Amino acid sequence: MTVGIAPEAAAPAGMTGGRAPEGDMSVGARFAMQGVGKRFGSFDALADVSIAFHGGEVHCLLGENGAGKSTLCNMIFGVHRPSAGSMQLEGAAYAPDGPRDALEQGIAMVHQHFSLVNELTVVDNLLLGRTLGRVDRTAYAARMAELSELYGLALEPYRTVGDLSIGERQRVEIVKCLMLEPTLLILDEPTAVLLPDEIKALMETCSRVAAQGTAVVLVTHKLAEIKQVAHRVSVLRAGRIVTTSDNAADDIDRLVGAMIGRDALAEGEAIPGLSAAPRQSAKSRAAAQATGDLALMVDGVSFADATGAKRLDNVTLTVRPGEIVGIAGVEGNGQSELGAILAGLARPSAGRWFAGNSELTQASPKQITAAGVGIVPEDRHLVAAADDMTLAETILNNRMRLHARFGLIDRRSVTREAEGLIDRFDIRTAGSDVRFGSLSGGNQQKAVLARELTMPGLRFLLAAQPTRGLDVGAVAAVYGLIRDACTQGAGVLLISSELDEILAVADRVLVIYRGGIVNERPADPAHKEAIGAMMAGQKP
Repeated sequence: MTVGIAPEAAAPAGMTGGRAPEGDMSVGARFAMQGVGKRFGSFDALADVSIAFHGGEVHCLLGENGAGKSTLCNMIFGVHRPSAGSMQLEGAAYAPDGPRDALEQGIAMVHQHFSLVNELTVVDNLLLGRTLGRVDRTAYAARMAELSELYGLALEPYRTVGDLSIGERQRVEIVKCLMLEPTLLILDEPTAVLLPDEIKALMETCSRVAAQGTAVVLVTHKLAEIKQVAHRVSVLRAGRIVTTSDNAADDIDRLVGAMIGRDALAEGEAIPGLSAAPRQSAKSRAAAQATGDLALMVDGVSFADATGAKRLDNVTLTVRPGEIVGIAGVEGNGQSELGAILAGLARPSAGRWFAGNSELTQASPKQITAAGVGIVPEDRHLVAAADDMTLAETILNNRMRLHARFGLIDRRSVTREAEGLIDRFDIRTAGSDVRFGSLSGGNQQKAVLARELTMPGLRFLLAAQPTRGLDVGAVAAVYGLIRDACTQGAGVLLISSELDEILAVADRVLVIYRGGIVNERPADPAHKEAIGAMMAGQKP
């Protein structure tokens, strides 16, 4: 890694305002911006932002969706240009012409959305844009293997990216940046699909990289990660830096309070997205289960892909009404295939599945929806919605017929219901007629949740990665809504790479490994270590 200017002396412990005195921002910093603003039309995405990233530090950015974190990172990486203010890199003026220029100047970024070519191998993706003349794949593969082993990011260099799981693709993105030995490394939500042990290893990697003089910027919603690695934390709200702390472990409650627009959390109040909400009462559970039917029964389901490789192997599980069952496992162990089957996008090669007393093994997605099954898929872009549809059409897609009069859609009725759900689910948008594809990732996810959780007659909900891309406050809101659905009698199968969330929300945890359910444990944090070990293939 690049070794350069030593970090400046630590500031006094505690919370500070977001702006340092004029002239101080670039002293000893790898990167600094002063008074930076970014306007899109009449919307100020960033306003008067002054911040510095120092060599030897991990600087975490915390903020709600739409707070400006991605805009800030994309300006550093050359995707956007500031509308006001200035930027400096290593004390010199910095105004990149684009991402390639930023890369050449030593700035690398791991994006939320993958930038890989699915038809190429892992090593060929690493070579793209990096070399001229003769291509030495063997040397790149060896270097990749070295980094993969060092950072615990296991990859096979000659596998085709399109055949990799989501988790494996994320590892490729991380190694791709580490190959550059960057001066400034930006990681935008890099741990969403990693195992607990992999997350710990990556946090340790961030610390090691910073210790060699590199400035590391980590955008994260995970408070445990902030506690573990942050030298400094800056909070963005409504496009402005509202607070900076160099003592994150002690200031965590106030940081979250600043993020959501409150001075501090009330004494004893749970930190959003970190602490478990109250469980359902025995009385409400008994009422929800009074029908006697199972919300979901999967009976001996297996699935083989186009090459004949078995991705699911005799999976049997049940979900009762009013119950949340979590599926814990590393990406690529059959969760995606199970979700596709329950959504009607794939057919099992063996076995059957039922929602309530209805067999849906061969049912179409439309028939599955009509049976009262809600689906929150892991890939909202590919499966959940169409970018060109309006937000209102997306939210009401599964019940647009209820707004038809004499064969025509009542647009006023559609707008009225859609705007009510936009308010209820706190979807940040200029209106119900905006394109779904124009929303931020978190707001797109909220729109999908609004549609599925308010489905008439909801009896079973598949929630696959329901909080991916959501901020700390929104995570608590999402699970609050899922719990409300359970109280009304729906059963939930929660597939998530966030083991802490599963343990906080679910009633039972099923561990999946290589396509099979290998164990069941109560959703109790005391079982976290054992569940994590089983996810990695260790026998119970």
